[in-house]
Amino acid sequence: MSDDLSIILTAALLGTSCGLLGPFLVLRRQVLLSDAVAHAVLPGIVLVYLLFGSRAPLPVILGAGLFAVICVIGIEQIRSTGLVKADAAIGLVFPTLFALGVIGVTTFASGVHLDLDSTIYGEIAFTPFRTWELFGVEMARSLPLLASVAAANLVLLILLWKELKASTFDPVFSRVNGISPELVSRIVLIAVAVTAVTAFESVGAILVVTMLIVPAATAYLLTVRLLPLVVVSVLVGWVSAVGGYGSAVALDASIAGAMGLVATLCFSLALLLSPKYGVIARAFRRRRRHLQPAPPGFAAVPGAAGASGSEDVAG
Repeated sequence: MSDDLSIILTAALLGTSCGLLGPFLVLRRQVLLSDAVAHAVLPGIVLVYLLFGSRAPLPVILGAGLFAVICVIGIEQIRSTGLVKADAAIGLVFPTLFALGVIGVTTFASGVHLDLDSTIYGEIAFTPFRTWELFGVEMARSLPLLASVAAANLVLLILLWKELKASTFDPVFSRVNGISPELVSRIVLIAVAVTAVTAFESVGAILVVTMLIVPAATAYLLTVRLLPLVVVSVLVGWVSAVGGYGSAVALDASIAGAMGLVATLCFSLALLLSPKYGVIARAFRRRRRHLQPAPPGFAAVPGAAGASGSEDVAG
């Protein structure tokens, strides 16, 4: 397999894994969770080194994954008390874990290269050089890892589709029908944590955060139902992977940065051109209402023509 194809497939599989879960973070207003996980894994990396003296990928992923799960469960536990909102719970948990990791590095591993820059920033261009041999075929190790995560996320959505839909759009209804919104939410957050941690070592946290949020936000502007929202989110991830790599090669620029910019470009186009939520369409509707003559005897309220209610994706 060529190096170019390895990089593109790695990014595309990341887009698939994140695209399957990202819409639920957007709909549940939990998009900051991905950034929280990116910082909360640091103590796990330090702990693995202290316990085993190893910086091998698999132990590091397991240690980081442990603290990612601790992070999301802690956030959900604090949020479920009702005393603080989700964004405040995120702001309480991940700085604590990140600070714990910083203390661990400076106290116990100050002279050790833990490759933290690679974990946070990543370099997807190096994926062809990190290889495994499977069934006699040498391939980038990011491919089987991310393919497994994408398959697991797809199975999760298939098995829990009804529960995910009900708990996302109407938690009260789901609770009445015996579905625990809290349990479903924790399962989704743990899946996000596992996805993020698995991808960190291959592509870095910044590209993971981008793929979790931007394609889902783009799809939100283009769709009105949940299934198309998930499908379009995955497609935008693939467009970002292929278009970003092509742009990076043409401009001799950062591959991850180019992929992030292509994803943002997709969002910008959706923001402008979306037939229902787009800036142009909303401006046209406001203008049309403004020009439409009022019924006889109707007194228009100043500014009413420009008002619009909230519009959400339907289940």
